[in-house]
Amino acid sequence: MIWQGPVILLAAVIISLLSNAIRPTSLPLVADWSVQGRMTTERDEPLSIALSAAKNLFEKKAAVFIDARDSIQYGEGHIQGARNLPWHNVDDLFMSVMQDISHDTPIITYCDGETCNLSHDLALFLKDMGFAHVNVLVNGWTLWIENGLPTQEGE
Repeated sequence: MIWQGPVILLAAVIISLLSNAIRPTSLPLVADWSVQGRMTTERDEPLSIALSAAKNLFEKKAAVFIDARDSIQYGEGHIQGARNLPWHNVDDLFMSVMQDISHDTPIITYCDGETCNLSHDLALFLKDMGFAHVNVLVNGWTLWIENGLPTQEGE
């Protein structure tokens, strides 16, 4: 009886691995579960951008920064020149915030905290709306402040 438990467990593991292998959408056994690794499109295209690259685009004025946080947090402080498109009000504010931005313009979305998914959700939405070059600055607001980059308060 002592050997039956491990045998059943081994059989369950083997059956699970075989089932996963024959599935059309099998789950990876080893994956990058970091925050940056999870910032992908549905086709596994990476969305995250490094702070150095975002800073470079900011300095060249070559990208539009979009703050996905609510308007209160945005008003308390945001990346200088960033627009506010709160994810929770995206349907109401999308046209007014994005109307003058070309679909070819690089866009960088951000929120605050490594576990904040607002910027990721907003980036996927913008891609669905036809914007070709959208990236996410993971933990963007905190990184920006910690590196002493330009910020502003108010609307």
